[in-house]
Amino acid sequence: MSPANKPSANTTLRDFADLKRALNKAAKEAAARAEQEQAERARREAAQRAQEAESALFKRAVGEVHTLQDTGRVTHTPSRPKPIPARRQMDEKAVLQESLSDEFDVESLLETDESLSWRRPELGLDVVRKLRRGVWALQAELDLHGMRTDEAREQTAAFLRDAQLKGLRCVRIVHGKGLGSPGRQPVLKDKVKRWLVQSDRVLAFVQARADEGGVGALVVLLQTGKTGSSAIG
Repeated sequence: MSPANKPSANTTLRDFADLKRALNKAAKEAAARAEQEQAERARREAAQRAQEAESALFKRAVGEVHTLQDTGRVTHTPSRPKPIPARRQMDEKAVLQESLSDEFDVESLLETDESLSWRRPELGLDVVRKLRRGVWALQAELDLHGMRTDEAREQTAAFLRDAQLKGLRCVRIVHGKGLGSPGRQPVLKDKVKRWLVQSDRVLAFVQARADEGGVGALVVLLQTGKTGSSAIG
């Protein structure tokens, strides 16, 4: 090697110093990793010992455990019965109980001074007069045209009940003017009067004015705040 290419003594010493520093750094990093791994292993071992100690304590407290033999029995979870709408049942029961009598004698109870009317004995004549004048506004109407007696009876009972449940005060029932047979009173007109007189829900009724149906309809004043419990309901 020529003198020109031969490394100087200073260059060789500097390279050795860099190498030594690199080796020291690598050794420190390796020692740090080893220490971290040892600490992690110690934590895992401590956790395992704690779990084993807790398991042993539980076994001592509970005692020996045996697996139950399979008997082949199948346990069925009872299904809950569907809720029964109590209010609907009560209403349906009320409709069934509200059997209107067609034989009830109503003629002696009716007043026919100006036009046909009826009121409960505890009410004064002013109630009938106000009902005729339309003091109470009509709030609902039931039209019985085309219905047979049984259907009309059921519809009348249901209409009165529903109207009272809604808090209605004054309603109209249209029974029509048709005759059942020659020489007889109009069938539904006669029967509707009988049904209304039997109802605790009805306070009074009058024949409708000409513009409200005349002889083919009745204007009915209802009880409020009371369910009623007569044959008609």
